Amino acid sequence: MIRVGFGFDVHQMKEGHPFVVGGVTLDHHAGAFGHSDADVLAHAICDAILGAANLEDIGYHFPNTDDKWKGANSLDLLRHCIQLIKDKGYSLGNIDAMLCLEAPKIKPYIPEMKKNIAEAAGITVEDISIKATTNEKMGFIGREEGVVAYAVCLLEK
Repeated sequence: MIRVGFGFDVHQMKEGHPFVVGGVTLDHHAGAFGHSDADVLAHAICDAILGAANLEDIGYHFPNTDDKWKGANSLDLLRHCIQLIKDKGYSLGNIDAMLCLEAPKIKPYIPEMKKNIAEAAGITVEDISIKATTNEKMGFIGREEGVVAYAVCLLEK
C-alpha cells in the first residue's frame, strides 16, 4: 500500500531574525519568524508526512500555544513525525520539496539541507529533492515579507 502526502508552510520574514531552512542557518539579513525555529521546509515536509498517514497536521501535533515547542528545532519535529508513521506501520519512500523566496539563493545550501533532512527522516539524500524558485518580485514573497515551502512524500506500508 502506498500513500501520497502534500504539505505547505508559510512564515513571515523579520529583519535580524535567524533564517533556518532544512536545518541550515542561511546567511541573510532577515529570517522566518514563528513559534519554533520557523523552518518552513521542515514544516512542509512534516505536513506532507502527517497528511499521507492521515495523522492530522503539524499544528495538531505541535501547537503554537504549547510552550514545549517554543524555539524547537524543526528537525526534531520531523523525527517525531517519522516515529508517528512508523507506529502506524509506514515507512517514508521519498520527499520532493520546493521553496519559494526571493533571497538568498538556496542552491549552495541544498546539499547540507538534504543531509540534515535525510538524517532526521531516516532516508538517504538520494531520496530527497529540494528545489527553489522566486516569485518574480510579486506579492509578499516578492517583497521578501515571507517565505513558502511545498512538499510531497510517498509512504509505503
